[in-house]
Amino acid sequence: MKFLELAKSRYSVRKYSSRGIEPKALEAVLEAARLAPTGCNFQPQRLLYIDDPKALEAVGTSTKFLFGAPAAIIVCYETEASWKNLEGEYIGITDASIVATHIILAAAEQGLGTCWVGCFDKKALVKALNIPAKYEPLAILPIGYPADDSAPSPMHDKRKPVGEFVWKNHF
Repeated sequence: MKFLELAKSRYSVRKYSSRGIEPKALEAVLEAARLAPTGCNFQPQRLLYIDDPKALEAVGTSTKFLFGAPAAIIVCYETEASWKNLEGEYIGITDASIVATHIILAAAEQGLGTCWVGCFDKKALVKALNIPAKYEPLAILPIGYPADDSAPSPMHDKRKPVGEFVWKNHF
């Protein structure tokens, strides 16, 4: 699939099949995460893959947005393993966001659906999964094969024209 076709066709899946994820598909998704660019290639991302029903139930204590997915990837970053910008700020959140985007697009290429879930109780998630304090959770990505009746939200195709968010340098 061509990239723009993939970008147009993927959507946030909110209804999943109970079918387990094929190992080769998961390997491709995790390889895409590994290849994602990060500041100075420091790779501060830390991913927690969950497909155990009890562990998914534990994740459910922090969010109601798992949508019946058979698995989830918790995207975290290690702040002090991140590169610092010129202002001395760690950019782990940026790096982890790039990694999550690679996961989402690679999943779509494999026929898997995902949904970026940022609405979760961070303290409850950390406690439920015993995430070490040095790791900062950024997103929960439910992942699996979309249900047969899964469909994009009505807002999916409502995009601003390029001219509304790109401007030329007028100095």
